Amino acid sequence: MFKKVINHPHFWRSVISIGLAFSILFILFKWALEGFKFDFIQEPFTFFIAVFAGGFVYGFFVTYGKFWKKLKEKE
Repeated sequence: MFKKVINHPHFWRSVISIGLAFSILFILFKWALEGFKFDFIQEPFTFFIAVFAGGFVYGFFVTYGKFWKKLKEKE
């Protein structure tokens, strides 16, 4: 079932879009909580790599669950 889900035509596009949306919202909320100052970014390269990697993982799990449920209902 795993290969069936990740080989679905729109799976990876959904992973990237959900992960990117999560990353942007996370940065915006963090920015707002810090008083609209970018002082929370100590090392920009490491911060953005970590945020986008976390967004990818989040997007993968959410999308996998969505597509797994969709394929399971079709069976």
